[in-house]
Amino acid sequence: MAAPALQQPSYLLVNLKADWTNKPLLQRCHELSKIIDDYPAKELHAIFPWLVESVFGSLDGILTGWNLRFLQVRSTEYNIAMDFLDPSGPMMKLVYKLQAEEYKYEFPVSYLPGPVKSSIQAGVLPDCPLFHNKIQFPMSGLLLLNPFEYYMFNFASSLIAPKNYPPGQHGSCSDSAYFVLVDTYLKYFLPTEGNVPPSPFSDTRGTAASPAPRSPNVPYVGYGGYSTSLLKRHITHQPSVNADPAAQEIWRSETLLQVFVEMWLHHYSLEMYQKLQSPQVKEPFTPTEEHVLVVRLLVKHLHAFSSSLKPESISSSPSAHSHSSPLEELKRVVVQRFVQQKLYVFLQHCFGHWPLDASFRAVLETWLSYIQPWRYTGEKNNMQADGQNRTVPDKWASFVQENLLMYTKLFQGFLNRAMRTDLVNAKNALMIFRVAKVFVQPNLSEMIQKGEQLFLEPEHAILQRQNRVFLTPSHGGSFLSSRQPMGTDSVFKVKSHVYSLEGQDCQYNLMFGPDLRKTVLKLIQIIAQARQTAKRISDHSTEMASNNSFLSWFGVGSLDHNNTFSGGEMDDLGEGVKKTHEFLDKALDYLCQIFRLNAGQLSQLIVNVASVDNEGASKQLPDCVPSENGLVLTDLGRLQIINGLRRFEIEYQGDPELQPIRSYENAFLVRLMFQISTFINTRLGDHMEALCSRQDILGRLGRHYLSSSSVVAEQRRKSPLTRQMRERPQRVRLSLRVLASYRTLLILLLLYMLFALLSFGVLSSTGLILLVSFLYELLFNFLNEKLKTQ
Repeated sequence: MAAPALQQPSYLLVNLKADWTNKPLLQRCHELSKIIDDYPAKELHAIFPWLVESVFGSLDGILTGWNLRFLQVRSTEYNIAMDFLDPSGPMMKLVYKLQAEEYKYEFPVSYLPGPVKSSIQAGVLPDCPLFHNKIQFPMSGLLLLNPFEYYMFNFASSLIAPKNYPPGQHGSCSDSAYFVLVDTYLKYFLPTEGNVPPSPFSDTRGTAASPAPRSPNVPYVGYGGYSTSLLKRHITHQPSVNADPAAQEIWRSETLLQVFVEMWLHHYSLEMYQKLQSPQVKEPFTPTEEHVLVVRLLVKHLHAFSSSLKPESISSSPSAHSHSSPLEELKRVVVQRFVQQKLYVFLQHCFGHWPLDASFRAVLETWLSYIQPWRYTGEKNNMQADGQNRTVPDKWASFVQENLLMYTKLFQGFLNRAMRTDLVNAKNALMIFRVAKVFVQPNLSEMIQKGEQLFLEPEHAILQRQNRVFLTPSHGGSFLSSRQPMGTDSVFKVKSHVYSLEGQDCQYNLMFGPDLRKTVLKLIQIIAQARQTAKRISDHSTEMASNNSFLSWFGVGSLDHNNTFSGGEMDDLGEGVKKTHEFLDKALDYLCQIFRLNAGQLSQLIVNVASVDNEGASKQLPDCVPSENGLVLTDLGRLQIINGLRRFEIEYQGDPELQPIRSYENAFLVRLMFQISTFINTRLGDHMEALCSRQDILGRLGRHYLSSSSVVAEQRRKSPLTRQMRERPQRVRLSLRVLASYRTLLILLLLYMLFALLSFGVLSSTGLILLVSFLYELLFNFLNEKLKTQ
């Protein structure tokens, strides 16, 4: 440590790297805290990039760092990491210490989200002011960031970086250190009460230096405008020496928010979405369920942050805004100007590309959180006495109108997913129920309809719209300086929202229009069909549970060789089906309320479904067309299979003697009986064929014992087989495999014990068993023939 000052940083870094893997986390954090307190910023400058990478991992995912995403609360290292990375902890103290000296750190442009990276590489400055004054000239592929920005960029990037974690590291996302840190940073830098705490570090010049905000004279431009060159726009955004000190109070809040939004949401370009009206192009980035859950956490906190706006700051009058603090002004515009556009495109991509499984619940809840800001106000007086539906306060009408597409377009996207989803699955049924429960809230449908009416109204002063600006910012270092022109009417707000996201030539489909109403009626019919399917499964599971009881060993139960459910699985299935029925019942009721369907319409739909079900449609094959290679599913048939309305009988179609050995069979006896029966069939095959061809009682008995072709043919009519399989000849043969069943062996053992008690020998007992079996089958066959002739 006694090296000259110029060599000290590298010497300190070498020592830290040497000890990093040899000491436990507690000791490392303790020593780092001491170094941060004792060393000046000049000597800490060299270790900062290495320390950030050691904690959060490398941007390329090769180094995992502290594995914050998998560090659970039950871990002994959890509290150590949380204390070190706390907003008031040693790591942030290091950030502020370096911030005071105005050090810069390089961040590769190649690790930015796709649209941002493409824009910079094309020589166009991104719309977000976060990137202004950060790009080097000539282009070097690097951003120059201050310590706080560098820290937050790496923290946000660690969520989306591809990383290979050791096996066995699993746990709840909401309990991970990373998830809790995101929540902690949001509450600290975007507080719902009070102001952002000042920097805990001060030097001789005062508080740690912050970037100067943009001049308030820089206007906003729309996304449809032409971009100026990167160099010109760079020159127009040099820091102002006369920056307003009041605006510097929240520079950390703005920076953190912009970093989170850009790194987590801005992965899909608005321009590409507008060209296709749906993000169907395969893009390189695919969000994970954990990523979406963190986005939901961000959305929920921003709603709470925005709702904490003081009443006097809510007014739209210029005088009220002129006296608002920068933090209050940020609360007023945070959701619309920071989040709306990028979240909309992000959710549209997820709705179009996410797998049709229960993991979509994370995306669904993120959407539902955004469109219900009233849930995060802290107010409880709008709750009904029964604790169910809340009435949406009228004050949220403007939010609904200015976010109309979030309600209507995404609802249509959800309907399209729901009709391709297995609604018999309780988790999928729950998602239908959740969406219906949200949109049935009193007053919400009326607000959405009002927003659609405003969009359809002729625009006032249509010639002026080209000169008026959309709400999305494009210039400057702060989102707070330029405000929406006063007196903007509601019609313009709704139209600007729709046109800015969907393009000027978009074809808007009304949520309460006739086209979507037909889609809803179709979904209701699918839900009713899924309810019928769920009921059949519930009845079947009850029957199978009883058949799998102990009595089935004695021949009471069903001998279904194709049944794959155990008794416990059938119980779980039955429980899930009960939940499915409950969710779908409530969803039907809510959808009828939302779209004002009368009881007669709903009853007619359900009666139609029930009548089809009663006619045995569920036992028919899915809708198919015949071809040379067998049956080919139609689109309707695929929909019927997805929703469990019809199905193919999936059964073993090979040689019954060559089926896999079952758990209720003795493997040795199965192989032995197969060899014996094969020997008999080879030697006596012609005689058995002649016996079965007779038309008398002996022929009927022979066909019963020796031939299973009729059963196989019946089964094959229920399955999609090729012509070659259907035309495959069936030979008469003897099968002794039933003697390898434990149940058969138990029955024989009990019969021999019974005859032994009656003083019968082994041979006489065997003869009696064969005689009784023959008489039973003879009587059964006789009665069966009588029934056929009647």
